[in-house]
Amino acid sequence: MSGSIDMEAYLRRIGHAGPVAPQLPTLHALAIAHVAAIPFENLNPLLGLPVDLELAALQRKLVQDGRGGYCFEQNLLFAAVLRTIGFEVSGLIARVLWTRPEDAVTPQTHMLLRVELAGESWLVDVGFGGQNLSGALRLQADTEQATPLEPCRLVQMDGDWRMQSLVRGQWLSLYRFDLRPVPLIDYIVANHYVSTHPDSFFVYNLNVARTTSDRRLSLRNREFTVRRIGLEPERRMLGSVAEIRQALEREFLIRLPAHPQLDQRLLNLPDNVPG
Repeated sequence: MSGSIDMEAYLRRIGHAGPVAPQLPTLHALAIAHVAAIPFENLNPLLGLPVDLELAALQRKLVQDGRGGYCFEQNLLFAAVLRTIGFEVSGLIARVLWTRPEDAVTPQTHMLLRVELAGESWLVDVGFGGQNLSGALRLQADTEQATPLEPCRLVQMDGDWRMQSLVRGQWLSLYRFDLRPVPLIDYIVANHYVSTHPDSFFVYNLNVARTTSDRRLSLRNREFTVRRIGLEPERRMLGSVAEIRQALEREFLIRLPAHPQLDQRLLNLPDNVPG
């Protein structure tokens, strides 16, 4: 990716005022701050707008314009930030398994990052929506690792790695992946499918999420959910466009685009949430 990162603007956007160095505390702190400040959202595909993966476009949308994005946008921006600081970063690609059977064959439509630091490999992922990783995971199999929210672990199965979270006492797979670095062109192709194909969830449904230090917030079409560790999820349906707009702005901190079709697309959202 060409271009450079405006680090001052990025750090201001995520509210990070601490030291920044190519060290593990910085990696954890930036990942945690990023997912709390920059929401996962798919308003561009929902509105029929392109999802531009050029670094200048990512900074303009996610940093300057107060918007969010999905995995390719989030993790490409975060990778550029980490490289600017001095981290060694490579991009990986995954097949999503969340809410699907363990043996499901799904396309490679999710991006995550591998970071090399002091002789160890770490995984970071600031773009998995409602089950976002908060912090970083050591690339080590079969070891439960603490995060600010649910414990996570990595398991090896059938030649792949699987990212799993401990959700209400059960280990659930988020996605499976291998460790081959992925060139940008593969993300561009996957991004085109995710943002334009009629079979893509993101083209006809609203999917928004934000992960704070103590809760997960999500909005899937009209269903707004708050999840806290050890408690039952709090769910409510948003009935009007005004309620949806209010949730997007107040709960997910999105500066909504001035698009002439936004209200109509929100009005036409289905009540049900596809699996």
